[in-house]
This record gives sequence, structure tokens and C-alpha cells, in this order.
Amino acid sequence: MPRLLLLLTLLASLGHHGVAAVTSVAPPPNFVLILADDMGYADIGPFGSTLHRTPALDRMAREGMKLTSFYAAPVCSPSRAQVLTGSYAQRVSVPFVVLPDDRHGLHPDERTLPELLRERGYATMAIGKWHLGHEPQHLPTHHGFDRYFGLPYDRRIRLSLMRDDTVVETLEGDERNTQTARFTDEALRFIAEQRTRPFFLYFAATAVHVPLLPGKNFQGKSANGPYGDWVEELDASVGRILEALRENGLEENTLVIFTSDNGPWLPYGAEAGTAGPLRGGKGSTWEGGVRVPALARWPGRIPAGAVSDAAIGLIDLLPTFVSLAGAPIPEAPRIDGRDLSPLLLGDNVVSPHEAWFFYNVDRLEAVRSGPWKLALRPQIENLGDPQFPPDAAGSSARLYNLNTDLGERTDLAARHPHVVRRLQRLASAMARDLGDGAPGPGVRPAARAE
Repeated sequence: MPRLLLLLTLLASLGHHGVAAVTSVAPPPNFVLILADDMGYADIGPFGSTLHRTPALDRMAREGMKLTSFYAAPVCSPSRAQVLTGSYAQRVSVPFVVLPDDRHGLHPDERTLPELLRERGYATMAIGKWHLGHEPQHLPTHHGFDRYFGLPYDRRIRLSLMRDDTVVETLEGDERNTQTARFTDEALRFIAEQRTRPFFLYFAATAVHVPLLPGKNFQGKSANGPYGDWVEELDASVGRILEALRENGLEENTLVIFTSDNGPWLPYGAEAGTAGPLRGGKGSTWEGGVRVPALARWPGRIPAGAVSDAAIGLIDLLPTFVSLAGAPIPEAPRIDGRDLSPLLLGDNVVSPHEAWFFYNVDRLEAVRSGPWKLALRPQIENLGDPQFPPDAAGSSARLYNLNTDLGERTDLAARHPHVVRRLQRLASAMARDLGDGAPGPGVRPAARAE
């Protein structure tokens, strides 16, 4: 009888002509990460904007998942370091903005997201704003990207446009307003060229960072001046990328993430976005500085119209993409991110993090666990404010329930001392690792050009 069962099983596996049936194996997914610059939490339709028309991002929300507690760093270079390394920026010694005259960048020993994917056969390209060092050894092509087209830094009157390691053009005057369209054209070419090979496209937009530079075809078209014009142009770019994926037959095998590097630069007034119900803006560890809009779309894999309020963020992209690519998440060097694929694919609803930590440069200012956020010390409201001013609460810890108080206005520390103690223990453990006011033993060095 066992032999008969074995024979029947073998016959069932044979094709019509006695040939063993071939099991189809799905190809590894493609990844497209679109990172806006200084976009506020409430600047797009899925997160409550009524000023800006964002049909492509609205579509991403309808067809994918809205991530409502997605965290970046307070400013741009640290956020970009978190994307590439899967670690808090403090761990990789990029806790502050890298300026054009700075000579440091990511250390070559860091195993970056594009490097890990390239080891799995992926084509990798970075487009747009880099902002992690402009010395040759710090550029994208030295950190895992096969190709690069973009700007090594921003906010210059003259913009140096690079292809790979070479400056190929200088954008001045009205030419600066062409950058979004040119970046998008480059992204579409890359998608078409790589349609038969898995790829990772990192599209780091310069929109909507000041100076505001919307393209000619979008100027004066929104209800919110140049800022709204550029939001709507970026949305149109997202739409073009989604359409390119469809045209090349890649839509159902591509995970697209849209998010921002930090909150809005509020002191710029009409030239800045809005954090909506959140307190603070860029440069702050209040929610408005670090909680950013985020959408994830992968037709047939991510449930359509889903919403997750789990505390997750940029540090989680590396382990998530690497896991979905079928590779093991590296054990060394240590990373802080966690694999989000169970959450994105609808198999889990909770954050993989026990706690989320909010650093401002080298100071640990707050910690979140579940709905509770503990502010450990005074926090600035915006980049450019006097550093570490006293506030109404002095230097004592303040506790907020983000489920009921997104604006972080009602201090509940006195009512929930046990929660305060638990979050203080979590913060103390992190401070022993990454430091608080000075680097801790878990901090790895940056690289510096001589």
C-alpha cells in the first residue's frame, strides 16, 4: 500500500506527456521608494489636505495601505542615512544635516540597502537629492547604487547636476524649475530598461523644500501658491511612475512606498506645508517634525484601502525590502529596523518595535511605546528656534497619549506614573547604547574625506 501511494503521488506530479510539472516561481519584487522633501503630514489628500489635488497619491491610498504613524528623523540627512542603513542616524554618525562644505559621509563598512539588494541581482539607481556627502567616496555609486542622476545637496543658487560621479550640468535661473520633470523622465527610462530584471529605484525628490521650484506647466495651477504647485507636480510624477510600471507589466510585482524625510519647515509660512493636527515641524521631535505621510502600494499583495497606525518608519525599509527580496537580514553591523512585510501584507497589525526613539542630533528627547509618548526634556518647535529652550513644563518628563491627543498638549504624567517609569527604563537602555548628549558604545564611525 505505501508503494501504491508513492506511485500515485508520482503520477499526479507528471505532465500530460509524462514530464514532471514545473512549479512556477514568482520573480523577486521590484522596489520603488519615493521620498519627498519637507512635506508635511497633512499636505496630501489621503492625510486630509483640501488645498492640494493629489490624484495619484489618493489612488495609492485606495489601492494600498496608509501608514499613519510613520517616522522619519527631524531633518533630512539623518533620515536619508536611516533609509540606507536601517539604523537610527545616531548609530551611523549622521545625526545632523550634511552641508556642502562638510567632508564626512557614510562609512564604507556600512552595508546599505542598495548593496544588499545588488547582491541578490538587483539593478539599483538613485535619482534626485542625495545629501549624504558630496566627496567622491561618499556619493551614491560608492554606496551600492549602480547609477545616480541628481543633486548632491540643495538650496544652492546654482545646482550641480550629477550623473554617477561626474557633474554634467549646472542648473541656474529657470532651469532649476525643470528638475522634477527631468528626475521623473530618468526614473521612467530606468524602469523601462530594467523591466526584465529586479530593481530598486530610490527617487529622492527635491520637492517641496525651499526654494520652491515647480515646473512651468504647474506654476499657478494650485490653490496654494508655489508650494501647492510643487506638491501637485510631485503627485503628477508619482502618477507617471505608476503608469510606467503598468505599461511595462510590472505593476503587480512592484512595491511602491511614498513618504517624506521630515515634517514641514513651518517658519517659511506660505512657502511651507502643514502638519495638520500635529505639533511642531521640521527640526523638532514633536510629532509634526518626525511623523510623516506614508503610503504603500503593491496590487494583489497589500490589502486595498488598508490603514495601519503601528509605529514604524524609515529604519524599517532596509530589513523589509531585503526580506521580501528573499535574502537574510544581516546580523552585522547591527541595525535598528524591523521587517514590516507581515504588517504590509495584512498578516499582522502591531508594530514590531517595543519602543520608538526620538533623537535630536545627539540628545534623546522622547520615546514612544504603543500610544504613549514620553518627552524626556524640553523640545524645540521648529528648526531655527533657539536650541533647547525652557518650556512651560520645565525639564520634567511629560507623557502624552497619542490616540487621544495628537497635538501633544495634555500632560498625563501625574496620572500614569507607572507608564512614565516604563518608558524611562526603555529610554535609559537606549541611552546606554547610543548615548544621550555624547556618543554611546553602539555608535559606529562616519567616514571623513582627507
